[in-house]
Amino acid sequence: MPYAKIMPMLILASSSPRRQQLLSLLGVAYETRSAAIDERVQPGEAPQDYVSRLSLLKSRAVNPPSGESWIILAADTAVVAENQILGKPADRTQAAAMLRKLRSRTRSVYTALSLRDTRSGTLLTDLCETEVTMRSYHEAEIEEYVASGDPLDKAGAYAIQHTGFNPVEQITGCYTNVVGLPLCHLVDLLDKVAIRHQEYPVRRCRTSKGYDCKMIEKIQEFGSP
Repeated sequence: MPYAKIMPMLILASSSPRRQQLLSLLGVAYETRSAAIDERVQPGEAPQDYVSRLSLLKSRAVNPPSGESWIILAADTAVVAENQILGKPADRTQAAAMLRKLRSRTRSVYTALSLRDTRSGTLLTDLCETEVTMRSYHEAEIEEYVASGDPLDKAGAYAIQHTGFNPVEQITGCYTNVVGLPLCHLVDLLDKVAIRHQEYPVRRCRTSKGYDCKMIEKIQEFGSP
């Protein structure tokens, strides 16, 4: 009887609706588990090292069902301004301060990915950086956006896909990275662990104000949960 290869099953170690929706755009079957870890920045830790460490910790914090082949996917995203990591604002005052700090300036968004094979112990990692230039929005726009409550669960206090506020003027690199899951990098990793997915234009993002990414319209359709 011919040997039947057992396809691994995927667990997304995240409760983020945005990451779940992004992953669903690839047509991948997956389950979700939340990963409870200490997310405090260590003294002197560089932003790239920070997101990479947290991504790895998240992948190890999830315990899948035993006796089966599982792939754990974990990600961590940080908005960085002047080498300072901007997390989620604690309140509306902090959200407004973050938006003022970012206004009319170019900053970096980093996302680290980790894929852990629970059977073989194989660990694959990647790091994506996108440069984001914020537009010169007015104080009244900040006040209205903050009052909506949308910035309070967003790193850096904004969502690039928010069509009402529309905070970003230009990006260099992967658009989906700024939303929270760089699909162009992710499909590279999924291919290496035999996770089937729909075709995606791997790392073909164009640097332009128009963000030449085939996922833009779909991402704006699911909005900013």
